[in-house]
Parts: sequence; C-alpha cells; structure tokens
Amino acid sequence: MKLHTPTPHARIRNIGIAAHIDAGKTTLTERVLYHAGAIHSCGDVHHGNTTTDFSAIEREKGITISSAAAPCEWTQSPHAGLSRLFAGQPYRLNLIDTPGHVDFTAEVERSLRVLDGAVVVFCGVGGVQPQSETVWRQADRYEIPRMVFINKMDRSGADFAGVAEQIRTKLGACAWPVMLPWGAESGLCGQIDLIDEVALRADTDAAPGGFTAMPIPDEWRGTATPARDRLVQAIAELDDEVAVLWLDNQRVDAETLRAAIRRQTLAGRFVPVLGGSAHRHIGVGTLVDAVVDFLPSPGEGRNARVIEAPLAALAFKVVRHPQAGRLVYVRVYTGTLEKGMRLHNPRTGKAARCGRLLRVFADRRDELETVPAGGICALTGLAEVRTGDTLCLENHVIHLEPPVFPEPVVSMAIEPVKSADQSRLTAALAVLSDEDPTFHVRTHPETGQCLIAGMGELHLEVIREKLHRDHGLETLTGAPEIAWRETVTGFAEADHVLKKQNGGSGMYARVRLAVQPMERGHGLVIEDAVTGGAIPSQFLGAVRRGIEEAMGCGPLAGSPVVDVRVRILDGDSHVKDSSDQAFRLAAAAALREAVQAAAPVLLEPVMRVDCAVAEEHQGDILGDLNRRRARITGIEHRGTEAGILAEVPLSELFGYSGAVRSLSRGHATWSMTPAAYEIVPDAIRPRLLKVPA
Repeated sequence: MKLHTPTPHARIRNIGIAAHIDAGKTTLTERVLYHAGAIHSCGDVHHGNTTTDFSAIEREKGITISSAAAPCEWTQSPHAGLSRLFAGQPYRLNLIDTPGHVDFTAEVERSLRVLDGAVVVFCGVGGVQPQSETVWRQADRYEIPRMVFINKMDRSGADFAGVAEQIRTKLGACAWPVMLPWGAESGLCGQIDLIDEVALRADTDAAPGGFTAMPIPDEWRGTATPARDRLVQAIAELDDEVAVLWLDNQRVDAETLRAAIRRQTLAGRFVPVLGGSAHRHIGVGTLVDAVVDFLPSPGEGRNARVIEAPLAALAFKVVRHPQAGRLVYVRVYTGTLEKGMRLHNPRTGKAARCGRLLRVFADRRDELETVPAGGICALTGLAEVRTGDTLCLENHVIHLEPPVFPEPVVSMAIEPVKSADQSRLTAALAVLSDEDPTFHVRTHPETGQCLIAGMGELHLEVIREKLHRDHGLETLTGAPEIAWRETVTGFAEADHVLKKQNGGSGMYARVRLAVQPMERGHGLVIEDAVTGGAIPSQFLGAVRRGIEEAMGCGPLAGSPVVDVRVRILDGDSHVKDSSDQAFRLAAAAALREAVQAAAPVLLEPVMRVDCAVAEEHQGDILGDLNRRRARITGIEHRGTEAGILAEVPLSELFGYSGAVRSLSRGHATWSMTPAAYEIVPDAIRPRLLKVPA
C-alpha cells in the first residue's frame, strides 16, 4: 500500500462509516479499499475474511466489535460527461469502520469525536432503525457533516424513496438524493447522476466497480427530472447563489449545484443521499467521489474548532497489541507530531516522551517520522495516557473536549475457574477497562465479589472471550444483573448531628440539608444555602464529598441515586472537635436520612426495541412483548415484513434472542438501543430485586 507523504492538508478526508447493525458498513469499507487499490481482493463478512474485522471474535460472530482504521488513497477521474470539483488530485482517506451493535456504541462515540465527516449507511429494506437514530444523534452532538448511502438496493423489497423519506421525517434531516439507484432488486444496474444528468451503467463482474456514462434513458427521464428539480429547490432554500438562479427560472448547471451542495453540507444544513449495492460494487466509486466533493478536509470540519496552540492532539482510543504493546490512537489538530517528542498531559500534569509513530491499517502498522495536523496515528510509550486525554506542549497547555461515554447498564459477578489465577484475572480486567471506557470493574463492598459492568449481554460475552483468547483465562460468571438507579419523588429535610467523645479530641459536626427531585438526566446538583458561617467554609468541601459518597448507595437496592437537588441549609461546628471527616460523615448520614424520607423509587433502564418479523408471526411476537411489560410504540410495514417498535424494560429482555427465534422459526431479527430510565412499579420491584414483597 503506497501512500504519498506528506499529503496537503486540504486533500485529507477523515471519514467514519457508521450505521445500524447489518446495514453493510464493513462490506462498503472493504469495497472502498479495493477500488482505492489498498487491498487486492475483496473479503466477505460471512466468510470472515474482511480487512477491518480482523480479530478472531469479529470473524466468528460476523460483526464489528472494535472500530478499525484503514487509510487509502483515492484519485477522482472525470468520466465522459461528468464534472468534478477536484478531479485528478490524489486524496488520502482515513476511513474508520465502526460497530453497528448498540453494545459497542462507545467505539462510534470516540470515532465521531475525532472525525471530520461521516457516511451513514442505511439498508434499502430496513430503513431507519433504532441504532440508526442513535448514530445520527451522536453525529449531531459533534456537529459532523454527513452523507447517506442507502445500501442493499439489490435486495427484494428495497425502497430507495421510502428510506430517503424516513431520513427526512424520522431524523429531521434535509436529505435529498444526488444519485438515484438505476433500478432496484434484481433490476439494479447502475445509478442516475442528478447533478450531471447522466446515467452510469455498472460494468460487468469482470471489472466490478466501473461504469459507463450515457444519456439518461427515456423511461427514466420522468423520474430523474422531477428528482433533480426537488434537489435544486432544496438547495435554493439554503444557498443564496442557487436561490437567485432558481427564482429567475434559470438553469442551475452541474458545477454551480455541486459547489452549493458542498457549502451546505459543510455547514451541516444538507445531507446528500446516494443509493447502490456495496456487495455488487454498484455506487462505491461514485460514493467516494462524493466524499471528496462534499465532506470536509481537517481544516474545514466543524468538529475541528479554532485551536491556538503549537501542538494539540486528542487521544481517542487505547489498545493492547501482542507485538507493538500499548498503542494510543491520537488525532492531531494543530502542529506536527514528531517521533520522540516530549508530550504534556494536562489531566495528570505530567509529560512523557512518545516512542514510535505508527500509521495503522487494520492490523498492520507502518513506521512514521512525523504526523501533521489532520493526521491520525498510533503512539507507543505513553503509559499514563487514557482515552479522552489531550496531548500538547508543556509551555502551551490546552484542553480538548473529550468524548462522552454512556454508563454501563448490565453487570455480573466474575471469578477465575482456578483460584490461583485471581491475580492474573485482576490484571487482565484492568487491561480491558483501560481499552474500553464503557467496561467497568469494581469490588462488591459486602461480598467482596469482583463485578464487571458493560453495555449489554453481548458486550460482557465478548469480554469473557477476550479473557479466554488473549489472556488464557477460564472464568465463571453469575447471572447478568441490571444497573439500577434510584431517585426521590418528594421533598424532605434531614438534620444530623455527629457527636463522639472517647477522651481527648472528639468528633462533632451538624449538617441540615434538603433534597428534592429533578428531571431525568440532570444528575446531582448541590447548592450551598448556608448563612452566617454556620458551617465554616473550610468544611464545605467535606460536606460535598459526604453527599456525593452517600449518593452512590440508595436505600432500596444500594444503587446510585440520581437526578436530585441537594441544598445545604444549616449546620454547626465545634472549635476543637470539628474536622473534615466529621462533616463528611455527618453530611452522608443526613443525605441518607433525607432520601429515605423523600419517597425514594427504583429506576430501571428501558430499551427501544425494533423487531423485524414476517407478518404471519407478528401476533406471536406482539403477545410475547406484552408479557415483557412492553409499550408498543408503532408497527411499520417493510416490504414483506412488519417492523414492531416497542419500549421494553431491560430486565425483561434477558434471553429474548431465543424467544424471538422460537416464535418466528428463526426468521425474525431484532435490535435494541437505550431509551431512558423509568420508575419501576411497586408491585414489580420485589420480583426484580428478588426480595420478599
């Protein structure tokens, strides 16, 4: 794989491929790499030989678990009749293939944080599904310009116009086709380019990915002309240059339209849509041309804020490699990263000298001497750098916004089969939690058991497989448990006095505080309402620490207490016997008393479920969901299938895969994404917590 170094800043595209599971992200990435010349043959997900799904677990399960980087070069070539903004110039594409399964959403989160643009892939049959919405909202949060590729247009039931309409209605995007699929299902034979108004017939399998440009056939004029008019009108509503031409009833030529689409896509106001079939190589080349034309370079991305520093890089991923050791993946925003450079970490306040600079291509690595702004690479030698850390120079300290990760929702106890392996298990779990910000390890305060927590059953299953494959550890686990939360539904006050005297210096502190509920997602808010110095200022920090510690263990299930406003109202101190520890303990006791008196309730995670099933099995699936305390939110017709949408408590979904297979005779598929935390009904709580009613 030959890469020109250095590549000018404007000719770099840092792009993520993201989507719902089974939409075809990995297949699309494989085809892009093939047509770019980075690989010499195409692998297949079902055969377990794709470039970016290189781990044994990914190949066995047929899913992407870890995001994988795959740099390549792409040169646009102007075919007959087609104009291009940047034809003939080589571009470096830093592609990142991300997982589609919700259990590995952290991989998408941290990838989007450092990328400049994204290609969101939708299935031409399944359309917008729950995980599609999750990915879209993640991109919204980081203001990532994006394009859409509606894949699998060769499948039975594919509906390009229907999926595009779903993107506009369900996701609220101004998304309009720039490339129509030419035909559908078995009749898919190419694309209709609405910008240049030409038909692109896919070449034979002897030269997959190529196409022949020709005039649009007469039978497609009635579809293509109105579609181009709608595209021009949509852009005219956003872009002044096109608006002037459109209002004057003047024709908008291809160059003007393409430039306007680029401006509005970079501004985040427009989403170009293309359709094709990655498996059959139809539309892959035109998609990458569109990536170059419409998605930003590192200097244009809305994700890359104006940073005034000679060097700024963000560590977004940590992995352990069998040969290379601990690798820290970074995105360089300003300056040039050099081999052996001394880098400062503002989180730790320490500096360390980086070792090697590596360009990573899936599981292969190339040595680099420097990495300029806009580049993505892996570093060695940075033992204390964690995901989300900023790397800069000691005399120019800067903090970059880290990615935000969701809290785990499922936990289980784990222990080694051989007691002699306990220390090895502890070390291996520390390595895995270092790599994965959504994988947590803790010790149960009462039983002393080791508890692992993650985003779902599959997530924890993969953790166990990694322990076995990578660390040679056989483990035993308990049944999965829910990550409950607790909150209050009323107002209450508590006044606690801590007074101990055993001779000599004693302990004295008094804290009066009040608690009240807040809206979901607001966390903990602590307000200081103490007047007259009733609690000396030097002890207020200890009071806050005591409150925060007590919030970690609620009265109902010992779960964290969330979404509560705490007001510190009053207190008292003793000139000799008061201390930080006394006020911390008094505040914790007062908080526990107040929460107990404020009508506490248990909260459970509720998942958004999408089940695609043949209509003859629809009634059985609905009946089973209702038995699981589901709230049915909609039923959609998707070709020959029905899409059942529901919100279901996570506690009711353990073992659901087997039930779906049984009820549908193996013909249904389903997925889930986190929706919210909701109050557990009092009648249900004893069963869930396995305590007497």
